Amino acid sequence: MEKENKIISEKTCSLKEVLDIIGGKWAMPIIYILSKGKLRFKEIERSIEGINTRMLVKELKNMEANKIITREVFATVPPTVEYDLTLKGQKLIPSITSLHHWGQEFSV
Repeated sequence: MEKENKIISEKTCSLKEVLDIIGGKWAMPIIYILSKGKLRFKEIERSIEGINTRMLVKELKNMEANKIITREVFATVPPTVEYDLTLKGQKLIPSITSLHHWGQEFSV
C-alpha cells in the first residue's frame, strides 16, 4: 500500500486554526476549569495558579470572540459576571482531558 503524501499548507491546516483559538498558555486551563460548570471571574482566577488578571481578561475575551465560552453579566453592585462553556467549548473537553493525562504521565 502506497502512502499518500499530502502537502499541508497554512491555508488548509485546521490544526493551525485550532491553535489560534486555544493555543494561548492559559486557554486550556480555563476550559478545563470551566468544564466543571459556570464560574465567576474571581473563581476562575483563584483556580488557575500563576495567571494574572490582565491575562485572564485577554484569554476570556479571545475565547468569547471564538465562541468557546459565554459571558453573562448580572445587574448587581458590583456587577457579577459568569462564564460558561458553549457547545463548541464543551467539545474540546475530551481532547484537553487527554492532553492533561498525557502531561501527568510524561512531564518531568
